[in-house]
Parts: sequence; structure tokens; C-alpha cells
Amino acid sequence: MSNLNWDDDDAPEPGPDDKPADHTSGKPGEDLDLADFHGMARLIERMHRRYLDVVRVGLSKQGVEDIGPVQALMVMLIGEDELSVRDLMERGYYLGSNASYSLKILVDAGYINRAANQRDRRTARLQLTDKGRELWDGLRRMEQAQAEALVRNETEVRDLKASYRTLRRLDRLWGDMVRYSCLDFD
Repeated sequence: MSNLNWDDDDAPEPGPDDKPADHTSGKPGEDLDLADFHGMARLIERMHRRYLDVVRVGLSKQGVEDIGPVQALMVMLIGEDELSVRDLMERGYYLGSNASYSLKILVDAGYINRAANQRDRRTARLQLTDKGRELWDGLRRMEQAQAEALVRNETEVRDLKASYRTLRRLDRLWGDMVRYSCLDFD
């Protein structure tokens, strides 16, 4: 069992003047504290960087020195599947040049096979090699240990699922804003 404490110990305790939000206003979101939204956006960015650091440590513990955490996340995305490069890019939200560079590193290091598609020779199919599957297994064990340290009871399971739903909604909102140019704030 982990000796890490995942509780939010630095969160301020409610003071005597803190009142629960009054949800009787007319519009949804009127009671939203914009600082919470802004803080969440910054937290997402910081968590991504920290997660890459966690993956880097996990790679080091597995003795993997020939790839970095970004390439390791690509291995995680491929997993047991056989994907096209386009599928991988959509799953991981990679830019073309970054994905190509990382894929080259993974192919050269022997973690993935990249082969031309039988039906369309212009597209490539990606699949983990035995070395890639071994890395994938180690990374999955690392994620399992993290999940067990974070989620210790049913309440925390519900909290994690609610957080995931909120982040998915935010991802869709931001994606739609970019795709459909919904950036008119007037």
C-alpha cells in the first residue's frame, strides 16, 4: 500500500462567512466562481506536465532509457490495438510532425512495427512489438498502482467518475469552440 496522502490538505477550510452557493439564480453558471474555472484550466496544464514526470520515473524504474514519456504515452494509446497513424493522432491529439518524430523513435527503438496498410499502401498500420507489449504491461501496472492509491472507497470512485465527466465536457466544449469558431464572446 502506498504511503502517499492524496487528500487535498492545502484546501482552505470553510470559514464562518462562507455560505453555500444559492442555486436559485436564473441562469446556470451565474453562481460559478470564474477563479475556479481559471484554476482548473491551469491545473490541467500542470497535471499534464506532472504526469509526464511520473511516466519518466516509471520508465526509469523499468530501465527504459531509449524513449521519453511522450513516446511511452503513444505506446499506451496503441496498447493491444492495431491503429493507423491517423487514429493514433486523433486518440492522442498529436500534431503531425510531433507524431512522426515520436513514431520514428519508437520504430527505431523496436517498440512498434509500422507497416503499410494492405488495402491502401499510402497509410501505415501501427502495432506493438514484444518489446512494446512488455513496456505497455509495465506502464499499465504503474497506472493500476496510481489508481489504487487515489481511489480508496466508493465515494472516491464516484468523485473520480464525476471529475472525468466534467473534464470530458470541458474537452468537448473547447474542441467545439475551436472547430466551429465559437469564440464570439459578445
